[in-house]
Amino acid sequence: MHCRSFLVYALLIAFFATVPVQGQTAPAGDRPPLRVAIVGLVHGHVQGFLEHSLHNPEISIVGIAEPDQSLASQYATRYTLDKSLLFPGLEEMIERTHPQAVLVYTNTYDHRRVVETCARHGVHVMMEKPLGVSFEDALAIEKAARLGKIQVLVNYETTWYASNRAAYDLARDKSLGEVRKVVVHDGHSGPKEIGVGPEFLSWLTDPKLNGGGALFDFGCYGADLMTWLMDGQRPLTVTAVTQQIKPDIYPRVDDEATIVLTYPKAQAILQASWNWPFDRKDMEIYGQTGYVITVKRDDIRVRRKGGNEEQIAAKPLSAPYDNSLSLLRAVVRDGVKPDGLSSLETNLTVTEILDAARLSAASGRTIHLPASR
Repeated sequence: MHCRSFLVYALLIAFFATVPVQGQTAPAGDRPPLRVAIVGLVHGHVQGFLEHSLHNPEISIVGIAEPDQSLASQYATRYTLDKSLLFPGLEEMIERTHPQAVLVYTNTYDHRRVVETCARHGVHVMMEKPLGVSFEDALAIEKAARLGKIQVLVNYETTWYASNRAAYDLARDKSLGEVRKVVVHDGHSGPKEIGVGPEFLSWLTDPKLNGGGALFDFGCYGADLMTWLMDGQRPLTVTAVTQQIKPDIYPRVDDEATIVLTYPKAQAILQASWNWPFDRKDMEIYGQTGYVITVKRDDIRVRRKGGNEEQIAAKPLSAPYDNSLSLLRAVVRDGVKPDGLSSLETNLTVTEILDAARLSAASGRTIHLPASR
């Protein structure tokens, strides 16, 4: 081949090798970072985000909206943030910085207001669990998201556990037989006992701002996982019992909650507590012919009929479903479908369950959910 022709040929190959095939996404490093803003600093999980993701190359933090400017200033000092990022109000922050998505670290009661504001500006939302303090708020969030054509995602720590995905896969491929019973344990020894910050503790223990106590704080995890396992199916009934075992510490909200969900051929027991002797987030799935129990983030214990129990390392999660920011970026930039655990549709059901559980505990009766919403 003539040298000049060969050069042209080589350049063409190099060019087409760099052009993404339709339907594929370019590597994150080849694209500008997602413009992200933070809304609220009163949710303690924001500390983990700032400690581990502040300098993540996939995102660029363009603004922080927090009405308590003293608190905002404390965070700016602690994490060496440019104070030009700080805004007292959400509307002004959006209009000045034009984020593509916001990460919400407000109290749960404010989720509805944040989504409705963001929806008017076409800004996508990822919030810390749960979706809302009531089913009424959840439906309002869904309506705002639909009208604003935005995505609303709910972030749970347990979404990123490889052990939960491995358990889900075993349940879904029927290798344990049909699911009959699921038991989920979530919680810790109590927010005050583990030393959460004062701005976090004040709303976690406020029934209006949190929706309840342990019931909403940790009952949401099990409701999310069970709705995912049941492929979005809503329960037939919801029955809940709550207690104030430590009324001297938590006089306004429950610190102990058990929720029982029934389905046509399965039952779930969700145990949410601020009274565990240690932190825990684990799940047991019992099928007709075997069981799987999650062990922290990365392992599962499996036993099948006729065999012995064995502990197995779960397969690592695959991108973009392996962490919250990768998923958010993929949803906003590439139109990737949110994982079932994070999706708005799943979390409408989660909030419906929590709302019914609160009513059940208050009334002492089982709540029958309507056949359809």
